[in-house]
Amino acid sequence: MNASAPSDDNAAALRRDARRERLLLLTPGAPALLVVALLLCLPIGWMFWLALVGAAGEMSGENFARLAADESFPIVMSTTFQIAVVVTVVCVVLGYPLSYLLSELPPRLAGLLMIAVILPFWTSILVRTYAWLLLLQRRGLVNNWLTSLGLIDEPLRLAHNFTGTVIGMVHVMLPFLVLPLYASMRQIDRNYARAAANLGATPVRVFWSVFFPLSLPGLAAGTFLVFVLCLGFYVTPAVLGGGRVIMIAQAIQSNMTFFSNWGAASALGVVLFICTMSILLLAVRLTSRRGSSFAGGLP
Repeated sequence: MNASAPSDDNAAALRRDARRERLLLLTPGAPALLVVALLLCLPIGWMFWLALVGAAGEMSGENFARLAADESFPIVMSTTFQIAVVVTVVCVVLGYPLSYLLSELPPRLAGLLMIAVILPFWTSILVRTYAWLLLLQRRGLVNNWLTSLGLIDEPLRLAHNFTGTVIGMVHVMLPFLVLPLYASMRQIDRNYARAAANLGATPVRVFWSVFFPLSLPGLAAGTFLVFVLCLGFYVTPAVLGGGRVIMIAQAIQSNMTFFSNWGAASALGVVLFICTMSILLLAVRLTSRRGSSFAGGLP
């Protein structure tokens, strides 16, 4: 008992010192954190208030009841999640090989090639969306090229539908996957792969057994970032969807602009907010569990 008491006291003192150090580190940023918290909490609180206030000005759930009775609401939610899933999957399929290639190149060459990934950020999303509309429409460049090459007899329907929306959103969202994934891959110690190769593993086995598991944190961060951003996307679906592809952000805009129903629009915003936060919490839990299990497997 006497031997364990000093160690317990030392552990408690270390925990107190760690808490004190964290507080000292947070103190200089407290004003900025307060401003950010107010800018986040006040609009969200106002949105919840509008969603819970009925037409008579009293607290009620009529906005949510009207939302549940709306036959178009399940279609809008289904379309939103379908597009988000498809765009995320396509971004992973395209972004993972690109990130892997960039991570294997010399840093200077990889930095030059990263300019091509970051370059779309220098152009407005609206400009990029209308550029895709010019490319994908019935008399656009893509259909004209395919017709001139004799590959198709009549123009393909690539715009104002689900396909055009996915193509435009993938172009916008791909950098959001590549950047965190590339940063994660750059931090992987290549000595692990060399050790596995020295032990007789083939390059394919080295990749799937060593490199790929180590890149999963960056892949998970980029995947959930792209998926969450897709849920609230507005510009590209509104232009390339042509009114045929309605996502939840467009439904919110319609309720505010055409019907002047801020309660219904706020109820849709609350649903989107709850879905987004649920996905983020799930992502945090999955990544923390994955990190703990991987750490537990290390010697």
